[in-house]
Amino acid sequence: MGYICSMDTLQFNTSINCQNCVRLVSSYLDEEQSIESWEVDTANPDKVLTVRGAALDKEHIIETVKSAGFEISPK
Repeated sequence: MGYICSMDTLQFNTSINCQNCVRLVSSYLDEEQSIESWEVDTANPDKVLTVRGAALDKEHIIETVKSAGFEISPK
């Protein structure tokens, strides 16, 4: 029987509003070990960042995005 790892999903409102912004924040988010995948819905007025991974730390993700120069708040 295989091991099933539950994956957390967190969503945030951000100021990441274009593909250039997505490129800027990608190096920060891609370095986080707990993040399996992430995406930003730039078409949504709230610029929703969705993060998936195991044992995600909401505060750490907020600090990571802020260090990239963007505003972020929990959804």
